Amino acid sequence: MSLPEIVSREQWRAAREELLHKEEAVRRAREVLDAERRRLPMVEVDPDYVFEGGDGKATLLDLFEGRAQLVVHHFRFAPEWGTGCACCSAFLDQVGHLAHLRARNTSFTAVSRAPFTRILPFKARMGWAVPWYSSCHSDFNRDLGATVESGGDLVERPGVSCFLRDHDRVFHTYSVYDDGLDGLGTTTALLDLTALGRSPAGSDRLRLHDEYDH
Repeated sequence: MSLPEIVSREQWRAAREELLHKEEAVRRAREVLDAERRRLPMVEVDPDYVFEGGDGKATLLDLFEGRAQLVVHHFRFAPEWGTGCACCSAFLDQVGHLAHLRARNTSFTAVSRAPFTRILPFKARMGWAVPWYSSCHSDFNRDLGATVESGGDLVERPGVSCFLRDHDRVFHTYSVYDDGLDGLGTTTALLDLTALGRSPAGSDRLRLHDEYDH
């Protein structure tokens, strides 16, 4: 393994300062990109998708849990698989406490094509508390691009999709797949994908996760 060059403290500070300028340029470019993402047009979601979760059947509107926004993690878990995808599992491991998203009027859930009877034991094994629904009885995954046909076979794609609610109308605002998930998972990174960004209506300053008024 090749190790970094050994230099004096003064040389390190100079090199770090040079890199800092580049990091700040990347941050400013990312802020511009985030603003452009928020200006993306949205499309109304018409089908009455039906999901299965811990409380039985649910619609896409139900997944919002009354909040303005919804972030869906397309978790790769095909109906015939015994366990979920390892990469998707690592992604879900990185998602922080949902109280921070919920305080910003945003819900989060995982959705897979596997039947809920397979999701439930795997979720318990992993120790996750996040909501997780099965879409095995609907075309949700296909319509959102998380399941695609390749060579006559159905292929699962990891992804994240964002939705916005206007009363009982639901709109799809953004999706990202595969390598685009790199670096995502934190509260701020997920909010940056949404139409309302980091400060949607009803948001509050950051608090300890058990101090939010729910």
